[in-house]
Amino acid sequence: MTPIGAQPTPFLLSVEGLTVSFDGFKAVNDLSFYVDENEIRVIIGPNGAGKTTVLDLICGKTKATAGSITFRDKELTRMSESQIVLAGVGRKFQTPSIYEDLTVFENLEISYPRGRSVWGALTFKRDAAVRERVAEVAEIIFLKDKLHERGAFLSHGQKQWLEIGMLLIQEPDLLMLDEPVAGMSVSERIKTAELLRTIIKDRSVLVIEHDMKFVEDIAHKVTVLHQGRILSEGSMEKVQSDPKVIEVYLGH
Repeated sequence: MTPIGAQPTPFLLSVEGLTVSFDGFKAVNDLSFYVDENEIRVIIGPNGAGKTTVLDLICGKTKATAGSITFRDKELTRMSESQIVLAGVGRKFQTPSIYEDLTVFENLEISYPRGRSVWGALTFKRDAAVRERVAEVAEIIFLKDKLHERGAFLSHGQKQWLEIGMLLIQEPDLLMLDEPVAGMSVSERIKTAELLRTIIKDRSVLVIEHDMKFVEDIAHKVTVLHQGRILSEGSMEKVQSDPKVIEVYLGH
């Protein structure tokens, strides 16, 4: 643990002693973990283990009762949700929230950072840089042939990819995804694993997932939560063979 006043940690994200209580119930209890640059970290665990609450705490949706969350050299627990987004943290929730009446192009364009000022937003134009970036992201998310299709007509998996694209276009350094392959076909799941492996060249990804085959495909490191605490942590092979994890979660 880094002493107060020490140099910043080498980690992209440092979560230390994180606790949140709801009416006396500790949903997250003295939790500490560290995410490296360009890492895919997957958090698994039974329902009620505190997985989504951890993402809520990192993005500022829920305020911690105790502990710290350091992202690069910024203390996120002191920041608002919008400040955390501007600092470089993007969050995708379980249900895709895209603009169904807009095309894929328009969904990506509307998410493009329009400058950090009111004037930047007012003078925003669909210039070559925006079109280029939209095309670049559309290719990464497998939607370059769907740019002029309305969001409503996309498959469930394509909507999930579009929402990931809407976050990617904002260039976050940390992308947090809550069950990104829920409801996807096998082929969509394979392509999503490919997508995540592509995007970590420039950022880290924190994923909550129940699909163990998908976790095997993508995870550099797995953190297993149980009752708001870490039950086990390490490679997928290590946690899969941990008797405690088998007992409370994997069950085989």
